[in-house]
Amino acid sequence: MTANKKTAIVVAPGRGTYGKGELGSIARLHGARFADLIADFDAQRRARGQPTVSELDGADRFSVATHMRGDVAAPLIYAATLLDWLSIDRERYDVVVALGNSMGWYSALAIGGTVSVADGFRIANAMGLNSQAHGPGGQILLQIVDADWRSVPGLRDVLLALAAAIDARPGHALALSIDLAGMLVFAGNEEGLAALLAEAPPTPGRDPLRLAGHGPFHTPLMAGSAERARAELPAALFGRPALPLVDGRGHIWRRFSADPAMLWDYSFGHQILAPYDFALSVQVAVKEYAPDVVILPGPGDTLGGAIAQALIGIGWQGLTSKAAFAQRQASDPILLAMGRAEQRALVAG
Repeated sequence: MTANKKTAIVVAPGRGTYGKGELGSIARLHGARFADLIADFDAQRRARGQPTVSELDGADRFSVATHMRGDVAAPLIYAATLLDWLSIDRERYDVVVALGNSMGWYSALAIGGTVSVADGFRIANAMGLNSQAHGPGGQILLQIVDADWRSVPGLRDVLLALAAAIDARPGHALALSIDLAGMLVFAGNEEGLAALLAEAPPTPGRDPLRLAGHGPFHTPLMAGSAERARAELPAALFGRPALPLVDGRGHIWRRFSADPAMLWDYSFGHQILAPYDFALSVQVAVKEYAPDVVILPGPGDTLGGAIAQALIGIGWQGLTSKAAFAQRQASDPILLAMGRAEQRALVAG
């Protein structure tokens, strides 16, 4: 490693990150350099009778009804993330671990070398379809930090207790889906979600938000998705990772000891059916590998707040508030989001 080379962890974003502002970004940022890889992604989609990544990214306008649908959003996000990953300047950054948020786990598998980039696209594309195999329901996001990104005392415990009480009622299903540090995502059936909206205490910053186009991810209601994944995506796709991976439990899959069959089992079992603790995965990664920076590939940069809030949650390098994080970003940025042009310039080769 050269003297001025920085260590980095890479965090792959999940659903909801390819929006109106990202339309056309795959062709604009990567079309010339990675034309062959994009052509492979397009060929995989074409073989399944699906609109290609190039067609979707090159649409005249962004359509919530189209671009936010699982079978479209997942391959677009995967393509943008992996092409950004391949664009990182390795003369400046030594990537030491990979992780992701929710669907971003499938991107992390390819970033970490557990599956090939092409097979990672196959997985993301299949899971985009499979994610629509579930019973009625969805996700609701609630904020649990104040304007300075400090936890509101007791609010997390109150919401978790309320969710458990609602889930215990006949005909109701509700559980924690994703822990995003400053926000909690709950998932359930329509009865469970309605009860949560009606009974949740006031939360700071924003009203509870029903996430458009999202199913009851990371709950047992996704059993159909897990069954389809196991039937369609064989364990033979998986090998030992070339980089350590931190999953949605905070578990580290190490390079020489990770069992590919167990990685497959986790990816299409627990990862789909149980809560995803994104905050813990970030905290474990920085504690274990002490990186100089956190790199967030595109699309977009919306996961940046959750990463910062996870770091604030453990006081990482003295970060105790939004103001402290902003000050650090201005002087010596710890989070480099490739969806932001000025930060991308610090990362991309």
